[in-house]
Parts: sequence; C-alpha cells; structure tokens
Amino acid sequence: MAQPTEQSTIWVTQEAYDRLHEELDHLRGEVRADITAKIASARDEGDLKENGGYHAAREEQGKTEARIRQLEDMMRRAEVGEKRADDGLVESGMIVTIKFKGETETESFLLGSRDLLGRDSAIDHTVYSPESPLGVAILGKRKGSKASYQAPNGKTISLEIIEAKPF
Repeated sequence: MAQPTEQSTIWVTQEAYDRLHEELDHLRGEVRADITAKIASARDEGDLKENGGYHAAREEQGKTEARIRQLEDMMRRAEVGEKRADDGLVESGMIVTIKFKGETETESFLLGSRDLLGRDSAIDHTVYSPESPLGVAILGKRKGSKASYQAPNGKTISLEIIEAKPF
C-alpha cells in the first residue's frame, strides 16, 4: 500500500484558499500582536512562576503558532482549482459513498480536509483525509472499484466504491 508523503498536494477551491489566507493573515497580525501584549503585560506583574496570566498567554501563543505552521503548510501544498469533474474518479474534494464488505448499508463522506471548509461550515458528512489509510486506499480509484486498507487495530477492511461526486 502506498504511503502518503508529507508534501502531498491538497486540492482547494479559490474560495477555500482565500479563506485560509485570511485566517493566516489574521493570526500573523492581530492575534500575534494581542498575545505579545498579553505576555508583556503579564511579565510586568512580576514573578512568572505564580503568574497564571503569563502561562495562559504562553499556551495561547503556542496554539496560535501551531495553527500558523499548519496553515502555512496547507497553503504551500495547495493546488487551487475548479470544482472536480463529475466522472466517478475518487479525488480530494469529492463526496465518496462506499459499502464495506459484508454490509448492506453505504457510508458517505468528504475526502478532503475540514479546514478547507471553513470554521463555520455546516457539513453533514464525516471528513476523511486523503492521507488517512482509507483515503490512500481509494484515492484515484473509480466508481465500482474495490479497495482495502489496514485499520489501526491491524484488521484489513475491504470495501467497494459506490459513488464519487464533487463536493
């Protein structure tokens, strides 16, 4: 089974790319400046060991810097394009419907990243990364194809791709 690379491309619409860029600019600008001011203010209060405000600001700073790195990585790997073709090919940005071997019911999900939807997006599907074991197993396959992947518990899971439609 092919393993995803850390530098794999992620597909995004122009709208999603713009939204990510806005969030990144906001975090680099206003949010960083606000956190820096909180840390400076807390330092002025004295003993840092007992200073809850200082520790909270440093924790907030760590989370913000992690999100900045995540957004920078996503934008570096992003391929901006139009909505995917409705040709049954499983690609990032598709709603995929599968049926697990031995099951009668199907399951539908978005193959992509929840971050690309925006924080306020109300999506009624589960989201799986193309880099997840399931994503790697089905990426590039077509409607009607069968695939299998190894679950974290070591069990091999087999499935059939029922449908792949653009999100």
